[in-house]
Amino acid sequence: MHPDPHVLVLVAHPDLGRSRVNAALADAVRGLRHVTVHDLYGSYPDHRVDVPRERALLHAHRTVVLQFPFYWYSTPPLLKQWLDQVMPYGPALTGKTLRLAVSTGSAAHTYTPEGRTGYTMAELLRPLEATARLTGMDLAEPLLVHGARDLTDEELKRTAERYQELLCAAGAVQRTS
Repeated sequence: MHPDPHVLVLVAHPDLGRSRVNAALADAVRGLRHVTVHDLYGSYPDHRVDVPRERALLHAHRTVVLQFPFYWYSTPPLLKQWLDQVMPYGPALTGKTLRLAVSTGSAAHTYTPEGRTGYTMAELLRPLEATARLTGMDLAEPLLVHGARDLTDEELKRTAERYQELLCAAGAVQRTS
């Protein structure tokens, strides 16, 4: 952990080593000063979350980013478990920021009332919005990466740069290079 952490990026991909998009996003922000990148599946392959450790990380950061691939209109199982076990009720997180960085396999037009899902991403991500509200956190603009399987290298590079910009805007975060 950095000496003065501001942003905690919780990467929740069941196989980050085989993920092109989530691995690239994590790599892009790993080099930012005051950012802690925490791979949940790498840390807890047995799904036994160290709740006191995770709560300490949560409380030590001003912004928490949930980075994950969208699984059947939800988070991957370990991230859901983390939310259930780690996120405290009450005012402990009031004033902190929650941001989502979500990748989908389908194109953006899929996530419209007219699209295949029949719902917008804002509607599908509503449970996480409710989580932010319940815990007193402010929900920041999400980074949505649609069509992850079809992104060109250039599109992925631009997306990773956008992710860096969003985290830099989260406050006092600087590039180390």
